[in-house]
Amino acid sequence: MAQCREAVRESVALWGRERERERERERERERERERERERERDREREREREREREREREKVRERERERERKREREREREREREREREREGEREKHR
Repeated sequence: MAQCREAVRESVALWGRERERERERERERERERERERERERDREREREREREREREREKVRERERERERKREREREREREREREREREGEREKHR
């Protein structure tokens, strides 16, 4: 009878230790899942920072394109003024 009680106690103790090990493994899996979620949040923040840098680069490129269009319009106006002066000079010669 004593042997039976001792065997039951050992069995219960073994079961308790196994249950505690399983709980510890589950806690470790949860910690790993949390670390992975944090890594994913970090990756998302980095992607967002890269998108923001790209938007800024695009704004800079657009400003440069606008300055170039403005310079081109100014060059075209200057060419038109030059053509007008040439036409005016031709008219003066014919008078």
